[in-house]
Amino acid sequence: MTDTIEQPADDTAATTRMNMIQAINSAMDVTMARDPSIVVMGEDVGYFGGVFRATAGLQKKFGKTRVFDTPITECGIIGVAVGMGAYGLRPVPEIQFADYIYPALDQLVSEAARLRYRSAGEFISPITVRSPFGGGIFGGQTHSQSPEGIFTHVSGIKTVIPATPYDAKGLLIAAIEDNDPVIFFEPKRIYNGPFNGHWDRPAENWSKHPGGEVPTGYYRIPLGKANVVREGAALTILAYGTMVHVCAQVVADEGIDAEIVDLRTLVPLDIETIEASVKKTGRCMIVHEATRTGGFGAELAALVQERCFYHLEAPVERVTGFDTPYPHSLEWAYFPGPVRIGQALKKILKD
Repeated sequence: MTDTIEQPADDTAATTRMNMIQAINSAMDVTMARDPSIVVMGEDVGYFGGVFRATAGLQKKFGKTRVFDTPITECGIIGVAVGMGAYGLRPVPEIQFADYIYPALDQLVSEAARLRYRSAGEFISPITVRSPFGGGIFGGQTHSQSPEGIFTHVSGIKTVIPATPYDAKGLLIAAIEDNDPVIFFEPKRIYNGPFNGHWDRPAENWSKHPGGEVPTGYYRIPLGKANVVREGAALTILAYGTMVHVCAQVVADEGIDAEIVDLRTLVPLDIETIEASVKKTGRCMIVHEATRTGGFGAELAALVQERCFYHLEAPVERVTGFDTPYPHSLEWAYFPGPVRIGQALKKILKD
């Protein structure tokens, strides 16, 4: 299913407040009830419900043949999922942390991403790889990485990163129903809620955030459609995941009339929305948590320069993580926060 029209929630579906974990759980629950070919697999996803409890209750409801634990072997998890997808199932494998996805790169890049092409369409790989990613919870260098740039480089793989519970559920449903492999990175810093005024403090819930109101039934958000979460005229800020909330907080604190575009999906990319926004504001700042060199922000900067050069009033600015392993003791210095984002805002608005 690859339609690009947003499907509304079921007419009879109620809405309720959810955090992102609950919304992701609801997405799998709803799709599994609709489609018996969907299976959930991964380390501790069954009886335990996942390390962050995103799969809690699913094994009890759908049984051990549709929600099952795997050995600790990421290459095996994805390899089995590729075979399942080729023969009619829709696997939703979980990689417990994005940092552990590297052993599965060969299966993802050489098999899942290429299967439709190399078989001339005879086989597809409709797998959705869920994985928590990013920092903000003091996970250290092996539990805080942001490897999205690796997958955006690989043709045949779609890359999705939600910023709110509403988006997480709608995008995950669309990803599960898509006939191509999807990497679905979940920003664990905002699993349980937004910042409630303080970017570096945990929030109690999403109760005051508009993205926290989530339909309990089925709905889908098309992959490849960005969301302008805040309209403005002074500059365009391109962000995704946790950084959407950090940027929104800084802009509010600084009183800057910035337009914030939540990309939602990196591949496919909604370049039309980006182009329209930058041509309107004349300035562009890109914010992501991943390392700077080779990060997805470099691709965004190139696209903006190619398409909006004669509309730009200042060079494109990037605020990113540093080109170092994620430091446990200096996490908030590595994490693009209010200080560095505020400095970049002043710089680009002064040019």
